[in-house]
Amino acid sequence: MSVSIGQPVPDVTATATGDNTVSLSELKGRQVVIYFYPKASTPGCTTEGGDFRDRKPDFDAANTVILGVSRDGVRAQENFKTKQGFNFELISDKDETVCGVFDVIKLKKLYGKEHLGIERSTFLIDAEGRLAKEWRGVKVPGHAQEVLEAAQTLQKGSLDVG
Repeated sequence: MSVSIGQPVPDVTATATGDNTVSLSELKGRQVVIYFYPKASTPGCTTEGGDFRDRKPDFDAANTVILGVSRDGVRAQENFKTKQGFNFELISDKDETVCGVFDVIKLKKLYGKEHLGIERSTFLIDAEGRLAKEWRGVKVPGHAQEVLEAAQTLQKGSLDVG
């Protein structure tokens, strides 16, 4: 079951980089951006992560935590985070628990073959833990800036939530 705009996001706990465990319930009081990407250390995912990294001070100023999620293992996520200098945690969702909450596993085609994979998607959760905005089928250029602007608007209390 997928979460809807304006609805509380179910509490999920996941393994993250830096020997951390992240629970959405522990982040209440702060806005949360969760962005899902297909695979660590690939060009589009590297660009997207870098765009969020470069805007992190602005997200911090908007009381917003950034979390990146893919089905890669923790070691791959650690390597990706270190190599790219990401200043936020990456979640390893090998069992697709977090992916399932947000319904981001989709049938995709690569070189004519169909497979199930992560659809590049981003979700903005408000400080009370409700889904405020979602972006699906994301195109990387300009996306992190658009998410930042939505987080800033939400923090000011003027984002129209469902």
